[in-house]
Amino acid sequence: MTLSNSLLSISIGSRVIAFLFGLASFSARTCFTLRRKTTKSFVNSFLKEKNLKVLDIGCGFSASEYANVISDIQDLSNHYKDRNFIKISGKELPFKDKEFDFVITSHVLEHVEDPKLFLSEIQRVAKSGYIEVPTKLEDNLVFENKKAHLWHLEFDDLNKKLIISNKVQIFEPILTVASINKFRENFSDSLVIQLLWEEKIDYKIITDNIVTQKISNLNLFRKFFSKKIRSLF
Repeated sequence: MTLSNSLLSISIGSRVIAFLFGLASFSARTCFTLRRKTTKSFVNSFLKEKNLKVLDIGCGFSASEYANVISDIQDLSNHYKDRNFIKISGKELPFKDKEFDFVITSHVLEHVEDPKLFLSEIQRVAKSGYIEVPTKLEDNLVFENKKAHLWHLEFDDLNKKLIISNKVQIFEPILTVASINKFRENFSDSLVIQLLWEEKIDYKIITDNIVTQKISNLNLFRKFFSKKIRSLF
C-alpha cells in the first residue's frame, strides 16, 4: 500500500470514528427530549443501567424500585419503612434545585390543581424525568377518574408539546381502575401518554370551557351492535 493510500485510509477511518462518536453524542443528548414514544419498561431498563439519583412523586403504594427518594401528599412512611420517604406538605416540593437526576411522575399531573406550578417544580428539582398520564379515552372510561381528575392531557407530536385542558366528561364511565389496567397491556398507546424529558418541558394550558355534546352509552352500544348486525348480511 502506498503512503497516499495509507493516509487516505487513515483519513476515512478517522471520519467514520468521528461520525460514530458524534452520533453517540447526539443520541445521548436527545435521549430525553420530550417525546411520546417510550414505555415504562424502557425507562426501567435505562434506570437499571445508570447510577442516578431518582425521585418518585405521587406514586402511592407503587413506587419505582429504582427510586432513591419517594414523595407523596399522603404519609406513607409506614409502608416505605426501609426506603427514604418524604411527605409533601405544601404546593412546592421540599427539595433543592436540581437535587435529582431523574423524577418519575406517573398518573399525577391530571390530579393537581395548578399544573403550571407542578411542572415548574419538577423541572426545578430534577434534570430529567418520565411523565405518564391517561389519554382522553381512558379518562372518560374509568369510574374513579370522573371526579378525581381535573385535566385532559394530549401530546402534540409535531411540536413536542404537552397540551393541558379542562377535563370534559364526554360519556359516562364503564370501567374500574383494575379493569383498565388489564386493557393497558394491549392498548397502551390508546390509553396512556408516556413521555421522557430533559431540562425543559414544553407545554400549553388551555382553560377555555369548550362545550362538548355528551354521548350517551346507549347510543354508543346501539351504533356498535347495529354495525355488527349489518356486517352479517
